[in-house]
Amino acid sequence: MPDPQARYEEIADDLASRHDDVELGKMMGMPCVKYAGKLKAGYWPATGAMTFKLVDPADRDEALALPGAEIFDPSGRRPMRQWVAVPAEHAKEWPRLAERALAS
Repeated sequence: MPDPQARYEEIADDLASRHDDVELGKMMGMPCVKYAGKLKAGYWPATGAMTFKLVDPADRDEALALPGAEIFDPSGRRPMRQWVAVPAEHAKEWPRLAERALAS
């Protein structure tokens, strides 16, 4: 399995090269992908997971069906209902989920 952060960076760079409104930066202490100024995805170093804002419940349910995926809760006290953290073992799914996050 490739290094999860390196894989995130490849995906983020690809998104930025293909979408005019994608910006890369940091938010909530994590590297992130913004689309039209809104946070859409990120890399959570504490767990090596990529996180996605999936507004469509069907997209969210599909991501949550992956073993180990869970609602993102960076503080451990307040889950972010529309966000899913997908572990590195499913890194092959990250590009598709990133595109869905941009579309939502």
